[in-house]
Amino acid sequence: MSDKQYDTLIIGAGAAGLMAGIQAAGRGKQVLILEKMERPGRKLLITGKGRCNVTNCCTVEDFMLNVLSNKRFLYSSLNALNPYEVMGFFEDCGVALKVERGERVFPVSDRSADIVDALVNKAQQSGCRITRACVKELILDTNSEGKLSVCGVITEDGQTIHASSVIVATGGKSYPATGSTGDGYRLARQAGHKVTPLRPSLIPLVCKEKTCRDMMGLSLKNVVLKVVDTRSGKEVFSELGEMLFTHFGVSGPLVLSASCHMQPDKNGSLEHYKLYIDWKPALSHQQLDARILRDFEQFINKDFINSLGLLLPKKSIQIIASLSGIPFDTKINQITKAQRTALVDIIKAMPLTPTAFRPIEEAIVTAGGVDVSQINPKTMESKLASGLYFAGEVLDVDGYTGGFNLQIAFSTGFAAGTYC
Repeated sequence: MSDKQYDTLIIGAGAAGLMAGIQAAGRGKQVLILEKMERPGRKLLITGKGRCNVTNCCTVEDFMLNVLSNKRFLYSSLNALNPYEVMGFFEDCGVALKVERGERVFPVSDRSADIVDALVNKAQQSGCRITRACVKELILDTNSEGKLSVCGVITEDGQTIHASSVIVATGGKSYPATGSTGDGYRLARQAGHKVTPLRPSLIPLVCKEKTCRDMMGLSLKNVVLKVVDTRSGKEVFSELGEMLFTHFGVSGPLVLSASCHMQPDKNGSLEHYKLYIDWKPALSHQQLDARILRDFEQFINKDFINSLGLLLPKKSIQIIASLSGIPFDTKINQITKAQRTALVDIIKAMPLTPTAFRPIEEAIVTAGGVDVSQINPKTMESKLASGLYFAGEVLDVDGYTGGFNLQIAFSTGFAAGTYC
């Protein structure tokens, strides 16, 4: 490798790196993609629970509503490669796609490997060379005007690889077993770039209550999760969807989205927030009360604890009953209106206390990253070092769950590959 001059070196063979390589090689560039892991696309393989949520079938305008940080930075790249064009790209590669709830796009096969294979095959067919190597540092030079430029890289095993341009597409810090160990931030700092504080985004929440562990494995659909900042009383998140109870707290799509709106205090605690689960959002308090009365009529001679089987999942019954304050052995015909109101209130707003995010390594996305004010939004080129580009999760841009983050990776990779 050390004796050859490439046009473009790409560090990282993930979504952004492979798309950048395909685009650059398609323009006739001699492209070498360096990947530290044994095989390309390791993180892609685990996205969408192994199904790979490729993108979101929506317009650029709707897409922007789901971007959490630095929306304006993405306008150029998203318009250059929008979600419909990403769908067309994979279908042209022979991967049939389907659109599911929330406009999430998946391969019909439900196999993320089909997406990875399509990208790798297309990159190789386009002329990209993919090889295993871990990059230690950038080779930087200064011209007569004092402007930095990149000339190549030095690998961990001491090889020097020269190139006219280098694209850093190393991912973030989440899921380090897939190769995302924060290397890109180190390389960015070497070139003088600012890296904004890193934090987990789209991440499960640890909760104080033992009730979560008691309901471990219970998956809820069509519930509403609300998040309230108790310091101001302000509701910072409210959405209908799915969630899951775990041994440590809560997870699932609703929780991951909610986590984006929560900021830990200086000690890393989230206890200034309160979560509220509405188990029956389709029913008003009055309608739920009427529903409970109908159920009670069927169980008129039974104990209270044995009357909720038609209303709630089995794993939740003891928890909800306990939180209502109604003794389990109370006969149905002895339950007062006030007790019934307490039951309705707890079903409509069951409280949980989040204490912390799970470790950043478990986050789907790393928020924060290379400061985009130092990056050209059209080309993804560094404003500090000519020939140096950044794409994908290493940048300080992120979105909600639902295919938005992969689309950001594809679009920014496409832009870098277009202009490198």
